[in-house]
Amino acid sequence: MPAPHTPRGPLLVRLLRTAILTLIGLTWLALLLAGGLAAVQRALTDRIAPGIRVGEVALAGQTRAQAVEALTNHYGAAEAVLYTFQHDEQNWLAPALEVGFRLPAEQLAEQAFRIGHGDDARQNLQDIARAWLDGIDLPARYVFDEAVALRFLQGLANEINRPRQDASLRIEGLQVAVNSGESSQWLDIAATLGRLRAAVLAGQGGAISLVVQESPPRAWNVTEAARRVQTALSAPLQLFGTRPNGDPLSPWLLTPAQIRTALSVQLQPVAGEMRFDVQVDLSAFRPFLKSLAPSLESAPVESRLDFNPATDQLHALTPSSSGRILDVAETLRRLEAAVFSMDNRRVDMVFVPLPPRFHEATTAAELGISELVAQATTYYWGSEQNRRDNIGLGTSKLHGIVVAPGEAFSFNQHLGEITAAAGYLEGNVILGGATVTGIGGGICQVSTTMYRAAFSGGYAITERHSHGYRVGYYEYAGAGPGLDAAIWQPTVDLRFRNNTPYHLLIESSYLPADDALQFRIYSTRHWTTRIEPPIVEDIVPPPPDLYIAADDLGPGQTRQIDWSVPGADVLVYRNIYDAAGALVERNAVFTRYQAWQAVYEVALGDARLPTADDDEETSQDAATAEPAE
Repeated sequence: MPAPHTPRGPLLVRLLRTAILTLIGLTWLALLLAGGLAAVQRALTDRIAPGIRVGEVALAGQTRAQAVEALTNHYGAAEAVLYTFQHDEQNWLAPALEVGFRLPAEQLAEQAFRIGHGDDARQNLQDIARAWLDGIDLPARYVFDEAVALRFLQGLANEINRPRQDASLRIEGLQVAVNSGESSQWLDIAATLGRLRAAVLAGQGGAISLVVQESPPRAWNVTEAARRVQTALSAPLQLFGTRPNGDPLSPWLLTPAQIRTALSVQLQPVAGEMRFDVQVDLSAFRPFLKSLAPSLESAPVESRLDFNPATDQLHALTPSSSGRILDVAETLRRLEAAVFSMDNRRVDMVFVPLPPRFHEATTAAELGISELVAQATTYYWGSEQNRRDNIGLGTSKLHGIVVAPGEAFSFNQHLGEITAAAGYLEGNVILGGATVTGIGGGICQVSTTMYRAAFSGGYAITERHSHGYRVGYYEYAGAGPGLDAAIWQPTVDLRFRNNTPYHLLIESSYLPADDALQFRIYSTRHWTTRIEPPIVEDIVPPPPDLYIAADDLGPGQTRQIDWSVPGADVLVYRNIYDAAGALVERNAVFTRYQAWQAVYEVALGDARLPTADDDEETSQDAATAEPAE
């Protein structure tokens, strides 16, 4: 039996109506909720949403300014925590805020406020709802601003930092002033900042030791240098010397004040490091030592030598000895060394020995002396005894002299001074246009004979002066005029140069039995010479005889003191030939002799004496002084 039929229409209607009513209810609820949230959002336009906290502080409904104040009141005490920065015995106090530790209250308040106040309205409603229903807790935090901390530490550095002062040394008067210097120090900001950061992050105040670095002063060698200066100025130096004969001299003193002027102190690099260099320069005393040198030095004495043609050997006529010169540079060096010696402040002058070139052991072979290369002989017949003695003495002083190749020979130098103390006697000399009595008459015969030997040997004559008139002594035994040589010390000399590659030896002989003197030159023959006969021209007759008064003569007595000689121009040629006989040189010697009058001494009142007018004319003619004869 079929089941009874139930109608479906009313049931569906009821279900549909229920669904519609539920939907309408939900819609109204949503509208009510949305309207409430919108109303809340409008009420929170400038305030923080409900349910928002920062740390322990509830900020719901507060403005940002109120939130900042609330946060500061609750957490701001941490900014006032004190930190003590310490170095040695110094302390610096600073609150945490001053060293960069602070509460970012504005940022925290802004962060809380931004919840529900964004640009997306829908999202804002969701954020407000979430905060309202569940609450939002934001963390409270602090910040450490290292830029602030660095500024603070830099301020400390300005107080702490100091530059290094290295050691110094200066001389004040005769005293030494030394400054040992001072270490530099500086705040190590990076290391100190690390310590501060650790303390801040630990949330602790308290003491922080500053990290201060130091650099000790560079003392160099200041102590050693000061001691060196003190030694230099401690006492005077004594300089000792001796005379050439060995006799001691009184010492010279170099005072500390004088030493001070010569000291210098400089900082210089030495072996890769800086050091005080203390030096003394006594070169300012060089002129003083040079001024002493002439009186302390001596020339070497060379042996006078004699050549034996039979054996071709030399033997010494006189001993040789060394001379010496003052070594100024070495003496100064030793003085400078003694300046820095405390124990020995005595310095002996340094002399360098000068050995003689020609000595007892010198051989003929060493000098190239092997034969007679030139000689000259003159005669002094009729000479008075004083003239003879002067000739003999002068001749002896020129025996045994060696002249090296290229060396110059000076007659005056080897002869020595012509003085009575040297043994010379009075004789006739030409002076002021007349022959008068003077020391050394006759020496010009010695120089003339030496000149003729050198001239005939072909040597280079570098200085020769003729007499004012022809002297009869020099033309004896057929010798012609034009080869005489006058000397007048100290200005008129006879000089020649050894222009050969061999040494030459001068030997002289005084031959009283023959009324003669002779010079011989030994060497190695380098050339041969031929002297042509003199050419005599422009002869001038002698002036009239001259009479002068003499107190020691009586009436009618006459004494001749000068002889008349005509004047003339004389030319003598010398020809020099090489070993092959070729002419290599031709020299001309020109001499102009003035006419010379005879002079007689007569008694006072003699009729032959000149008048006043004659005397005036005579004085005008006698205007020059001539070398000694």
